[in-house]
Amino acid sequence: MAKKTFIQGAVILGVAGIIIKIMGAFFRIPLANLIGDEGMGYYQTAYPIYVLFLTLATAGIPIAISKMVSERVAVDNHYEAYRVFRISFILLFSIGICSSAILFFGAGQIVNAIGNPGAKYAMMSIAPALLFVPIMAAYRGYFQGMQNMKPTAVSQVVEQFFRVLTGLALAYYLIKYGLEFAAAGASFGATAGSITGLIAVIAIYYYHKGSLRGDVERTRRISTEKGSKILANIFMIAVPVTIGAAIMPIMNTIDVGIVMRRLQETGWSEGAANGLYGQLTGMAGPLINFPQVLTQAIAMSLVPAIAAAYKQNDMNFLNYNVRLGLRSAILVGLPCALGMMTLAEPIMLLLYPMQKASAVSAAPCLFIMAFGVIFLSMVQTLTGVLQGLGRPMIPVINLCAGAAVKIVLTYTLTGIDSINVKGAAIGTVAAYMVASVLNIIAVKKYTGVRLDTTLTFIKPVGAALVMSASVWISYRILFGVFGNALSTVAAILIGAAVYCAMLFVTKAVKKEELKFLPKSEKILKFMNKIKR
Repeated sequence: MAKKTFIQGAVILGVAGIIIKIMGAFFRIPLANLIGDEGMGYYQTAYPIYVLFLTLATAGIPIAISKMVSERVAVDNHYEAYRVFRISFILLFSIGICSSAILFFGAGQIVNAIGNPGAKYAMMSIAPALLFVPIMAAYRGYFQGMQNMKPTAVSQVVEQFFRVLTGLALAYYLIKYGLEFAAAGASFGATAGSITGLIAVIAIYYYHKGSLRGDVERTRRISTEKGSKILANIFMIAVPVTIGAAIMPIMNTIDVGIVMRRLQETGWSEGAANGLYGQLTGMAGPLINFPQVLTQAIAMSLVPAIAAAYKQNDMNFLNYNVRLGLRSAILVGLPCALGMMTLAEPIMLLLYPMQKASAVSAAPCLFIMAFGVIFLSMVQTLTGVLQGLGRPMIPVINLCAGAAVKIVLTYTLTGIDSINVKGAAIGTVAAYMVASVLNIIAVKKYTGVRLDTTLTFIKPVGAALVMSASVWISYRILFGVFGNALSTVAAILIGAAVYCAMLFVTKAVKKEELKFLPKSEKILKFMNKIKR
């Protein structure tokens, strides 16, 4: 198999991720303006529970499929790669049935235990998605193992489109019956999206079935791995990955209980506490997920690339991907973090003009959580490296250490009236900070990789600081003339242009790395013009 860096796959998933987040903005922002922070509180009570169940059902097994398929394709054994997919498909289908049934029939007990009973219908509406998403994940993992990210990207876009369309339509229709029902309609969008996304990825699979079947038949072996051994290997990889992926959703679920109860203990009413939690997770939180989708694309593409290089004992190419992966994550995470910190309140007012008081109140949460994007980018990328190396338990332990810090800080700070819900944001940032430092230490230990401090950290930081200053100045100059909305958009565009230019001026990006990008010839031509 020819050598492939992770970049091409990451670009495909990254573009799809941007499209998905744009569509997500067309979902979250109108939804928040429609149902307000109270309605978002109901929605966001159900959604983290769903994410937790979804993580337990699907986080580890698709990574295991990707890694195991990549290792077998690297030595031209497509038949065994197909058997990995087939066995994991049956496993994920079984898990999907169980998890969706538990969430649907146990919705009442779960929301009562959390202390937000109005979220019951939202939780029941989102439960069926747990049946279809695991099946979809099996197909995605199979294609990712062959370093083909297009089926994943297409199915994700289709899934999000129907989620947005269905969720908003139902929320708009059901709001006349109350905020609980409107939140339930929004939640059902995830179920509708999962069904259409599954249809899309199955259609792609059958479109490619001829060529896939040809490779499978060509490499059929008389002596094959036992199914029980393949299943055991899936669990050996999947269980640590699932535990690691479940840590933060578990923490977010615990956050619901800690934040709601601690706020009420310090004198906030149930409704006010629900509103503050809606500001944190329903208004500020989704913005943090935007840069996360780009770094997650890097991490997903790194796993099969690292696994294939490690299987072939090509340590030079492996370390090249490690260095490039970490730098890519930092180059993405830094400008997003500093940009959101610089324009925290203007961004919130731009997105939630019908909820101005809540938007202003949520801005400090965005400022704090934006700083954590830097460390979250590093955590995701280095976790992908360690998973590709067959060391999935290490990032789990490191994230557990960060989560322990988060629990202590969230509980302590949220109970301080002047800090209130911002304590949960501070705890999350601290968790990612601890985990990122520990992951860097582990990657250096197991790969021996040497990082260029100037190229990896100093140059990107310099470019991002110049960008941040240009954003701050641009907004304040334009605000008096154009008002908040146009000034914010213009400042963001100016900041993006300045940052890209600074990357070339500071030589934070190497020429040979640009050839992996689409339209690389035009980018290189532009880069040469700047240098003159």
